[in-house]
Amino acid sequence: MSWLQLRLAITPDQASVWEDHLLDLGAVSVTFMDAEDQPIYEPDLGTTPLWSHTHLLALFEADTDGPVLLAHLRLLGGEQLPQHHLEVIEDQDWERSWMDNFQPMRFGQRLWIVPSWHVAPEPDAVNLLLDPGLAFGTGTHPTTALCLEWLDAQDLQNCTLLDFGCGSGILAIAGLLLGADMAIGTDIDPQALQASRDNASRNRIEAARFPLYLPGELPAIRADVLVANILAGPLVELSSRLGELLRPGGRLALSGILAEQAEEVRMAYSKDFELEPTAAKDGWVRISGIRRQP
Repeated sequence: MSWLQLRLAITPDQASVWEDHLLDLGAVSVTFMDAEDQPIYEPDLGTTPLWSHTHLLALFEADTDGPVLLAHLRLLGGEQLPQHHLEVIEDQDWERSWMDNFQPMRFGQRLWIVPSWHVAPEPDAVNLLLDPGLAFGTGTHPTTALCLEWLDAQDLQNCTLLDFGCGSGILAIAGLLLGADMAIGTDIDPQALQASRDNASRNRIEAARFPLYLPGELPAIRADVLVANILAGPLVELSSRLGELLRPGGRLALSGILAEQAEEVRMAYSKDFELEPTAAKDGWVRISGIRRQP
C-alpha cells in the first residue's frame, strides 16, 4: 500500500491552524519536522515549542486526489497556501526499517550496548542488552555516550554508584556490569523507574543490587561514584545536593550539558570538586572530577 504525502513549509504560529485543516480533510497522520536542523533545548514546562522553520507532513490514503486536496486547502486557509510538495510514499516494513537503525554500539574498551534483535559482536565483552523505549538513554545520544565511555574507563570494583536521573537505567546497569557492587537509581518520572527495572531484569541484575527511588524517597547515602546525565540548569541547582550524596574522594561525571553551558556548570562544582578537563562530543560536554576532602 502506498500513501500520498503533503509537505507544508510553515512557521510555528501557523502550525495548529494547518494541522486542523489537514485533519479535517482526512489526513491519517500529521507530523512536525525541523526544516533547518535547529535544536530546541530545555523548553519551559507546559510548552511544546516548534522550530522557526517547520515542515508539516501529512499522510493521506493513496487514492486521494492531490489537486483537489490543494484546492480545498486554499479554500480553508486562503489563497496563500504555504510552500508545499506532494509525493507518493511507497509502503515498507516500518518496524524492520526502525529496527535496522539501531545497531550494537561500542563504548570505550569493554562495553557494548546491544539491541535484543542483534547478536553481541563480542560475546566475551561487557554486553548490555537494551532496546529503544520511552525513557531517555539508549546510547545513541552524545551525552549518554560520553557517560558510558567515562564509566568504561573507571575501576568500579567494590563501589556503590548513584545514577541521578536514571532514565532507562543504562548508566547504572553499565556500572554494575562493569564491576560495581551496587547501583542506586533515582528519577522524577515513575515510568523511568519502571523502564530501569525492566532493563535491569533483562540484564539479569538482581533487584537488591539496583534499588530505585523517586528523588524525595532517596535515602541518605554517600556513593563512591555519581553520574548525572540530565540538563545544565538542574545540574547547577543541584550542585550542593549532589556533593552531599558523594563521599570525599568519590568520582563524579555530569552530562546533558551544551558546550556553551560548560563554564557555568564547572563554576557551580569547582568549590567542592577537583575538576578534570572537559570532554566534548558533537556540541555536548561531560564534566568529571573528584570530591574534595572537607
